[in-house]
Amino acid sequence: MRPLDRCLPMVDRFAQYAASIEPVALLLLRWWVAMAFWKAGVVKFADPSGTAYLFSDVYHVPLLPPAFAAFLGTWIELIVPWFLGLGILARPTAIFLFIYNLICVISYPDLWPHGFWHGLVGHDFTDHKIWGMMLLIVIARGAGTLSIDTALAGLRRRHPAG
Repeated sequence: MRPLDRCLPMVDRFAQYAASIEPVALLLLRWWVAMAFWKAGVVKFADPSGTAYLFSDVYHVPLLPPAFAAFLGTWIELIVPWFLGLGILARPTAIFLFIYNLICVISYPDLWPHGFWHGLVGHDFTDHKIWGMMLLIVIARGAGTLSIDTALAGLRRRHPAG
């Protein structure tokens, strides 16, 4: 028996074990991103005057007046992450947060002091890039089996609308 023939079954077993952790990995990934956004919302909510200052003088949110952007950003960060963390409408929520994350990066030029395109491949706004990649995984793979989306799908299969 060739060495490769002996290794392939081990590789297959490892792949099966690795695939079995996907539900937990997706759950942890969703919660990690959700907590990052939610904590930002908690900070904004706890300090309304600081939030008003940031949105009027530091952040440059396109198309929105600063007071409305501050209000909207705070409540988006307090509510939407719960949908992602619990796996409710996970793919649309991940798309929404991906776009929101991109707007956050564009609106805060201090995140990319060396220029946006240089920072995109450099070390600027690293957290935002990681969150974006994590959200892309949820967009591509869905919430996983440890989610409300999956639980509701199972209920629909067992009790189809008649």
